[in-house]
Amino acid sequence: MEVFTDEYFMQRAIAEAQKAMEEDEIPIGAVVVYENAIIGKGYNQTEKLNDVTAHAEMLAITAAASYLNSKFLDECTLYVTIEPCLMCAGAIKWARFHKIVFGAEEPKTGFTRISKDLLGKKTQISGGVMAEECAALMQHFFKQKRN
Repeated sequence: MEVFTDEYFMQRAIAEAQKAMEEDEIPIGAVVVYENAIIGKGYNQTEKLNDVTAHAEMLAITAAASYLNSKFLDECTLYVTIEPCLMCAGAIKWARFHKIVFGAEEPKTGFTRISKDLLGKKTQISGGVMAEECAALMQHFFKQKRN
């Protein structure tokens, strides 16, 4: 039985999303994996850092690039709880990720609303991994905000 599955790493991304929720940030988390090791992680910190670019994916990409001392992450997989937005899709493309795995779709701002080709032709895409758990975090967060 394989230990390091997509679900295993998505659980780590969910743990990052929970950190965001604890800090009253939109609960999205991301981890970058290289050779079955997490080399970058992040969660939304746009409010905390007063920075619209401080998305989970962007922070995880920066950490992974720093770890590998390379702007290219072509042997890495990015796990993110919610489908990336256009800004993050651009960063994923430029970093040349081997694969991206996301949990729940983002019906308003997700990159697939425009085109799956935004990530480049070589990047593999897998969506819907633990989608219910990932979506539940977002639903809980926004329900709290409305109440």
